[in-house]
Amino acid sequence: QVQVVESGVGLVQPGGLLRLSCAAAGVIFSPFTMGWYRQAPGKQRELVATMTHGGTTNYADSVKGRFTISRDNAKKMVYLQMNILKPEDTDVYYCNLRRLGIDYWGQGTQVTVSS
Repeated sequence: QVQVVESGVGLVQPGGLLRLSCAAAGVIFSPFTMGWYRQAPGKQRELVATMTHGGTTNYADSVKGRFTISRDNAKKMVYLQMNILKPEDTDVYYCNLRRLGIDYWGQGTQVTVSS
């Protein structure tokens, strides 16, 4: 059984930074894509950033230049470095692992950007 667990919940001031981490556990055969999504109450979950097993990245326009995704394939971990945070980045952030069209989600971690 595949499990995905996020860490890095935080309250940050505008302009600040925060790093989220995510670990995948279980029997997972490569290749697989890992990434981050976010969701505000009453809204659809939206892509933040993803990275394929080979290192190809995809970012939402709203975070380009501010957020950086990285991963450690050997440890089955993915990270999201978030810089120059804005109040509109406040959301619940979900880690995702996708393999052969099947999605595995973490439980979500709250990120709040407020002064």
